Amino acid sequence: MTSESFALRGLFEAQRGASRSQPPAELALRRDRLQRLRALLDTDGPALVRAVEADFGVRSATLTEIADLLLLREGLADALRHLARWSAPRRVRTPLTLQPAHAWVQRQPVGVVGVLSPWNYPLLLSLGPAGMALAAGNRVMLKPSERTPRCSDAIAEAVARRFAPDEFTVTNGDAALAAEFSALPFDHLFFTGSTAVGRHVAAAAAANLTPTTLELGGKSPCVIDASCRLDAVAPRIAHGKLLNAGQTCIAPDYVLAPAALHGALADALATAVQRLFPTVAGNPDYTALVDARQAQRLQALVDDAVAQGAQVRVLGTDAPAGRQMALRLVLGAKPGMALMQEEIFGPVLPVLDCADTAAAIRFINDRPRPLALYWFGEDTRARDALLAGTVSGGVTVNDTLVHIAHPGLPFGGVGDSGWGASHGEAGFLRFTHERAVLVQSRWSLGGLMHPPYGPRTERLLAFMRRRG
Repeated sequence: MTSESFALRGLFEAQRGASRSQPPAELALRRDRLQRLRALLDTDGPALVRAVEADFGVRSATLTEIADLLLLREGLADALRHLARWSAPRRVRTPLTLQPAHAWVQRQPVGVVGVLSPWNYPLLLSLGPAGMALAAGNRVMLKPSERTPRCSDAIAEAVARRFAPDEFTVTNGDAALAAEFSALPFDHLFFTGSTAVGRHVAAAAAANLTPTTLELGGKSPCVIDASCRLDAVAPRIAHGKLLNAGQTCIAPDYVLAPAALHGALADALATAVQRLFPTVAGNPDYTALVDARQAQRLQALVDDAVAQGAQVRVLGTDAPAGRQMALRLVLGAKPGMALMQEEIFGPVLPVLDCADTAAAIRFINDRPRPLALYWFGEDTRARDALLAGTVSGGVTVNDTLVHIAHPGLPFGGVGDSGWGASHGEAGFLRFTHERAVLVQSRWSLGGLMHPPYGPRTERLLAFMRRRG
């Protein structure tokens, strides 16, 4: 066992021992932990933002404030506002056969929660689930991504200044350490990342019967209805695709639109991109790809599409090193191309022919269920048909991304895009055990069902059948 492995196991055992030997966190302590996390954002926020920018090379501090810190603060405020109600026991009506007993559901912390977070929104997707686990009264171990090392180190230092190691601790290391982390016998394991890695995490957790929440990727479709006003919606599609240079799990991955609209859609997107990002290379608002490996992977997808006959329209000029990569519209994309087989996760947008709503439903349902679904148009019957005929993690109509910003909506995937939900009460309950409690009365009627059985039992059963 390496020294890192030994330390990891020691941290886990300390949290597990505390969760088993100490009383569950009362409401006041849960509030205190959330307030400490909020103070961390206020005090250490600027340093964390600088660390994110350093890891990416180019990433606007304003973007990190909006996409990471603003959503974190709103989530914490929502949890503090509703924590008493979420934590309270819930009375349950008792049926006649069990009266005069009374019953309730007791909401308890599950124990020790592990959080494996990704690099693309390294503050939101690490401290967000950690904060909700703390709200539910749990102890938390966080393993941030090794691909944003400066940010991961800054998070570890900030957390260590405000939390005891047996409350909330951060452990940093490479992919091998992440694999060891996922194999620990947590009471719950929360993972955000790719579907491929999610399969390994789920398998490791299954060995310990550890429940999981998996927020995975997936190819999120953007459906353009014939009733759509392209000039109005193109800026929303472009923004959703290019926020963080497309390195967003719920970014529009491909567009389904009638063939007659492709040319006008491409022109409208070009106009929108020019307004959002007049330049790409050197633009501090246009996020760089996280590393050279990411740039090479995306270019390979585009090259494969071109080799199969697609036309590529580049909206802007790349930075010399290629890390600030302009949007590639891939016109004439086909389902068999490599960029339609894996999540793109960057500024490449395939546009496919799709005649109508029925065709869109068939196309989406022939593929793994997506993390997000976007629909644009004015025809509410077409919208409702698509919503009724498909299944996805979440939906935004006539915009992109913004369903994730609503603190009251559950956020999560379905099928290959994950399972379980975060945000709001749904996220709180993900880290909560709902224990059934029934208090029997000394005057219980249950004895009437005890043996020896006879005519009295038959009369009682007949009565219960009539009531049913």
